[in-house]
Amino acid sequence: MTITHAEPITDSPLSIGGRSFRSRLMVGTGKYRNNDEMVRAIEASGAEIVTVAVRRVDLDRTRDEGILYHLNPNQYFLLANTAGCYSADEAVRYARLAREAGFNEFIKLEVIGDRETLLPDTQGLIAAASELVAEGFEVLAYTNDDLITALRLEDAGCAAVMPLASPIGSGLGLLNPYGIRTIKRRLSVPVIVDAGVGTASDACLTMEQGVDGILMNTALAEARDPVSMACAMRLAVEAGRFAFLAGRMPRREVAMPSSPASGMLE
Repeated sequence: MTITHAEPITDSPLSIGGRSFRSRLMVGTGKYRNNDEMVRAIEASGAEIVTVAVRRVDLDRTRDEGILYHLNPNQYFLLANTAGCYSADEAVRYARLAREAGFNEFIKLEVIGDRETLLPDTQGLIAAASELVAEGFEVLAYTNDDLITALRLEDAGCAAVMPLASPIGSGLGLLNPYGIRTIKRRLSVPVIVDAGVGTASDACLTMEQGVDGILMNTALAEARDPVSMACAMRLAVEAGRFAFLAGRMPRREVAMPSSPASGMLE
């Protein structure tokens, strides 16, 4: 991230599971109209981490109609995820499949508890996370905005905890800033907000809470112009991060003049 004044704010890289990344924006690969649009949007986002749903894509990297054919693992850190899994056993099985298919040891773990809201099954999530950590996976766990679940996921050994801003694909933005700030304050592992960010202002506001990053997919893929939206999201994540580091002015319920009240010309 760069800004153009004399003394730019310095920021440390995002570190997850012993790996460092410059970008704090992560993006998915689903719902795009075609692969060319997906590739151009990912490039415009500046993201280094790109998620791939193991049970929804062709794992044959040689087929040009498949997503993986278009994603160079030397350019992007490909993060397999267990999207679409509705039990701990199912999520663990697909995580193992991803590793056998040549993905790295990192897994974005999803265990969905309800087909209508797509909210997580927190009990199953914690069980799956514990099992996968024991097998050597670096687990990034998608969860709700509940502090207790987040603490238990950290205790289970997760490399990062990923609370939602709002339900998957809703575009409702950050519904519970207090809950997200509390999770970030209480956890030692990175907190990456995942799901619900709809536009650039949502991304900026989310980063202003002090979280370590954002993962998004639908906000880009379903935009009228995904490439332009990806660029907007990149800038918004950077702006929100810098605003957090800079420290906002206090909120006041009374007006305060910008100029000194003393020494004014009569």
